[in-house]
Amino acid sequence: MPDRRRLDDIFAALADPTRRAVVERLCRGPASMGELARPFAMALQSFAQHMDRLEDCGLVTSAKAGRVRTYALAPKPLLNAARWLDRQRDHWERRLDRLDALLLERDRGG
Repeated sequence: MPDRRRLDDIFAALADPTRRAVVERLCRGPASMGELARPFAMALQSFAQHMDRLEDCGLVTSAKAGRVRTYALAPKPLLNAARWLDRQRDHWERRLDRLDALLLERDRGG
């Protein structure tokens, strides 16, 4: 299981709608900083801070060729977050199943 701090960083990065949109775009393949920034009404420097946050938590990687920085999705952190969410869902589904069984038993007079 990934350490809690790493998960905290991933979920904090994904809490921002701009960064979520970038991750969604990178699911289609690598893209340059300019291409990623184009849909957003913000200065490139502000957008670069979003990219730094995504890179710092390991969700994206970057490479620079000349003056162009290209970003790619790093899927492992997303898989780790998905596994954590799956475990939480499984836990709550089991609890709700137990509650459902208890309520059904009570309704039958048990």
